[in-house]
Parts: sequence; C-alpha cells; structure tokens
Amino acid sequence: MRYALYFSPAADHPLTKIASRWLGRDAFTGEAFATPDVAGLSVEEVHALTADPRRYAFHATLKAPFELADGKTEAELIEAFEQFAATTEAFEIPNLIVGQLGRFFALVPDRVYPELQDYAARIVEDFEPFRAPLSDADIARRKPETLSPQHRDNLMRWGYPHVMDEFRFHMTLSGQVPPEQAPAMRAALEPRFAEFINRPLSINGIALFVEPARGADFIAHRWLPLKPASEIRKTAS
Repeated sequence: MRYALYFSPAADHPLTKIASRWLGRDAFTGEAFATPDVAGLSVEEVHALTADPRRYAFHATLKAPFELADGKTEAELIEAFEQFAATTEAFEIPNLIVGQLGRFFALVPDRVYPELQDYAARIVEDFEPFRAPLSDADIARRKPETLSPQHRDNLMRWGYPHVMDEFRFHMTLSGQVPPEQAPAMRAALEPRFAEFINRPLSINGIALFVEPARGADFIAHRWLPLKPASEIRKTAS
C-alpha cells in the first residue's frame, strides 16, 4: 500500500463534485461517471486524456505517494496527520486559473505564492520520516538521467522531483494533450470550472489518500480541516 498527502476540497465541496464528474471518478465515494462530451474531441479521446488523473483522483500533490518506512505504522501516520491538521492554519491562494504544465492542463495559481510554497515544503519535510526509501525500480521509472540536477537531487533526497523550490501547485485535469487538441481542451475546461477560476481558493483542509495496490485507483482515506486562523490566534493569546 502507498499513501499520499494531497490538497483536496472536502468531499461535498462543489469543486470536488465538478472535477470528479470531469475526470470520471469520485475518490471519496467511489462513484464513476460517464465521460463528458467535449466539442472537437471524441468520447474515446477525452476518456484517454483523463485516464491518468482519473486514477490518481482530483487533487494537488503535497507529499507524493510513498510506502511506509520500516518501523512506522498507519496508526502513527494518521496520528501525525491529525496533529498537523489541528495545528496548521488555513490560508488562501489569491487567484486560481486554468493553466498548462507542459502539455498537462490543471488548475494552478496565477503565480508563485511564498506562503503556498512554504506550506508544501513543510509537509514534505514533516512527513519524511514516514517515507520508505525508493526502490531501484521506482528511481528508474523517474528516468533520473533525463532530470535536471535539482530535480534529480530532490528525487534522491525527498523521493519526488517536484518539491521545495521546484514545487508548483497544480490540480491536474488532463494527461498530456497533443498541441492540436489543446484548444478544444481549454475551451471545454474554462467554462466548466468558471465558478472557481479567477478567484481565490481556500487551502482549508488536507487529505490522506491511499493506493491499495500498485496501479490501483487512489482513494480518499481521511480528510481533515485545517485550523481557522482566528482559532490559532486565540489559542496563542
């Protein structure tokens, strides 16, 4: 079994519902949905283009999937997860847009926000004691010879290339979209997610997802709210 720490809106949040219907699966309920119609793309093309994010479920990766380190238990991981949520202050990404990372479409911040970068880095570091070292096969799958020096260092140190200074928050909505299909994909995504883009996104919860077996669909194991800022200030005073 592998575990992952994600940002996800709560199970009943409208963004979770809309994104789950777009991807074709709700990780909280296990419900499956028909592939949506997209002008200019066939149903088969849309289904294939959403296959990878459908397996991982709608989320933003904070601590990439990992197996538990020797001597660590799921109960200990959950205890640390609960403690983190209870003591960490919620905050906002000021502006969310539909963007592209290479050929992938995702919901992303309009720019890099230091508070978000610091939050993600803290999660990577705080939960590192729970991560088992990558196997040789896991390292090989990342093709380290093709990575930049910083990405390769991150892979070996933290188990994932895109962390710390290389972290970019993204809630993936597609796999790699060929350039000739990108206009149709953007034209489908922007109106579908219009209620959530060009406005703030509250980072007010954290999710623990699990992959029951390698290659299986990721499912939501736990979701907890972060502590409201007012409660933290009241406790501190």
